[in-house]
Amino acid sequence: MKVSIDPERCQGHGRCFSIAPGLFDSDDYGNGFAIGDGVVAAADEELARLAQANCPEHAVLIEE
Repeated sequence: MKVSIDPERCQGHGRCFSIAPGLFDSDDYGNGFAIGDGVVAAADEELARLAQANCPEHAVLIEE
């Protein structure tokens, strides 16, 4: 699994990095981004899905 954030949709609510700080971070403007190359360890897949489900702009993208 791999995660990313669509920068066109992200409005900086911060739910992704609040839920999964090991997968996401925020830039100087508060917009989220995936840490590193976005590859998610098996142990963190549920957190990635939870972050996606809680994004009000549907900016968190998951590639299986």
